[in-house]
Amino acid sequence: MKIKTPLWIALILAGWSFCQRQEQIHRVYYVAPTGSDNNPGTEDKPWRTIQKAAETLLPGDTVYIKAGVYRERVVPKNSGEPDKYIVYASYPGDTAVIDGEGLNLPEEHGLFEVLDKNYIVISGLKIMNAGPNENVGILVENSSHIIIQKNYIYNTTSSGIGVWNSKDIIIDGNEIELACNDGEQECITVAGTENFEVKNNHVHDGGPGTNGGEGIDVKDGSSNGKVYNNCVHHLNRLGIYVDAWDKHTYNIEVFQNRVYNCDGDGFALASEAGGLLENIKIYNNIAYDNQYCGIAITANGDAFQHPMKNIKVINNTLYQNGTNNWGGGIYVENPDVENIIIRNNICSKNLSFQMAVESSLEDMSVDHNLIDGYRDYEDEIRGKDYVEGDPMFADPFLRDFHLKKGSPAIDKGSSQDAPSDDFEGNPRPQGKGYDIGAFEFMGA
Repeated sequence: MKIKTPLWIALILAGWSFCQRQEQIHRVYYVAPTGSDNNPGTEDKPWRTIQKAAETLLPGDTVYIKAGVYRERVVPKNSGEPDKYIVYASYPGDTAVIDGEGLNLPEEHGLFEVLDKNYIVISGLKIMNAGPNENVGILVENSSHIIIQKNYIYNTTSSGIGVWNSKDIIIDGNEIELACNDGEQECITVAGTENFEVKNNHVHDGGPGTNGGEGIDVKDGSSNGKVYNNCVHHLNRLGIYVDAWDKHTYNIEVFQNRVYNCDGDGFALASEAGGLLENIKIYNNIAYDNQYCGIAITANGDAFQHPMKNIKVINNTLYQNGTNNWGGGIYVENPDVENIIIRNNICSKNLSFQMAVESSLEDMSVDHNLIDGYRDYEDEIRGKDYVEGDPMFADPFLRDFHLKKGSPAIDKGSSQDAPSDDFEGNPRPQGKGYDIGAFEFMGA
């Protein structure tokens, strides 16, 4: 005779089974300097190494790493799944340090390396001393749905963060210091990667720059990405770079970034090895006190041609660039660029010129820019419907480039292709017309 299970027992069993499944999906583990890899990884009995977690975690799992120094290389074994990210994070309120000092890392590999993996978060860690063999702080390769957020990365011979041949990548709120010391690549490198965001990062005080060291570089076939709200300064190379290299590199927006005191250009575009750079928009950025130009459309590289198409440079503020004998606001050096628009920019007190075009280009529109300090440089231009005069910044000495009441930049810009908001996210326009420069005047 079949015995019917009482309802209350059935509910208990069902609840236990559900909780067990939830535990399997969202397990939390712990690592601490006082732990042992023979422990179960609980908070009371944590593991000793992060790599033990990296070999154990399954989709949906999180490891919290408590304060301390971990002298090890970390290479995750498993991927997460959609809505079940694997998370590596410092314990709330703590800073876990992954220190590669004394480790001889494999050449061109990362101290924290994600290879052929998906759905992983790396958050709140301090990663330092990755070397000596062209090593990276956090390296991501052939992976997707990776989030790198709120980490501090210091002293790497190559990139602080390097992402190669991947997709659906977010690099958010990291601080990168002393990257490329003295190796190749860039402080943040995004290469051959589609669908990405590089945002809210602070990149500064890089290595000597003899082999590499640009601040943020999107390159080599990357596409459908955004670089925004980053602060880049005091580097021995240029600040933010978009370079096709030898591949079609396209649909990239660079906006709301601040770049200053770099020994190169603030922002630069290139096709160093002949790949097509297409559909690039640079807008609402600020560049000042850089060695050469605020924004440069370059002919860098040894290729016979440097193809670029559909380039927009709109509503940027460029001030006192050219700190070492030569330089200017906006410089178009590349004779191969097609359909370039330079509009609504403030070019103020740059050293050699405010805007210059080295080669005659039929497919170029230059209009509604504010020129402060025309130098009559050989290739200097003003364009159409320009405004000339002091832009009346709120405090140029303190590098506050908001507009004061009465600025000739107010309401004098063009609405065509203008961004819908400004450097701070304020809607455009605020008055009767669109303002020139990165900031929209918000009133008295």
